[in-house]
Amino acid sequence: MPVIVVEVMPKPELLDPAGKAVAGTLAKRGDAEFTAVRIGKRFELTVDEVTDAVLAQAQKLADDLLSNAVIEDVVRIYVASSAESAVA
Repeated sequence: MPVIVVEVMPKPELLDPAGKAVAGTLAKRGDAEFTAVRIGKRFELTVDEVTDAVLAQAQKLADDLLSNAVIEDVVRIYVASSAESAVA
């Protein structure tokens, strides 16, 4: 079955405490090439069929329910290949 993926990230101007903590841990481990980390969310929506109407509905869900427009941006919505989806 097809899977629509919605990726949500904190707005760039906002602090990301979890990302900052991970970046600090990477620096302590000696992984200095990773200078910043931002942590977001990924939603997988399994559907019977991908149509323009279903994609539009996924966009509406992303904007209205899956993200908080005050602090987050919907970065990307796409149809995942079977290899990249965790859904069996």
